[in-house]
Amino acid sequence: QVQLVESGGGMVQAGGSLRLSCAASGRTFGRTFSGYGMGWFRQAPGKEREFVAHIAWSGGVTLYAEPVKGRFTIFRDNAKNTVYLQMISLKPEDTAVYYCAIDKRGSAWTDLTQYDYWGQGTQVTVSS
Repeated sequence: QVQLVESGGGMVQAGGSLRLSCAASGRTFGRTFSGYGMGWFRQAPGKEREFVAHIAWSGGVTLYAEPVKGRFTIFRDNAKNTVYLQMISLKPEDTAVYYCAIDKRGSAWTDLTQYDYWGQGTQVTVSS
């Protein structure tokens, strides 16, 4: 079993910042899922879950959805099996439940159907 624990969500005013964290754990996680990719997705009320950002195992390759480019930064600490999403210049349209996910093969990128494990989500609310 793999567990993902998210934290860092909250309520901020437009223009504010938040940093989300997601830590992965499991009895055989390190051996089984070495080389995995990690990503962030979000789902706003009445909308489908959408891709936000992805980071490869090496940390050297990242991919962002167009609406968050230049404002969000994804990074990871493999020793802690943790991925982060630093969000600045937040807008009301960023309001959503944010989910982290693991891609054990490291090839899913923007395709949410190819991610293997998901967190429970953390709420981000940006007020005007």
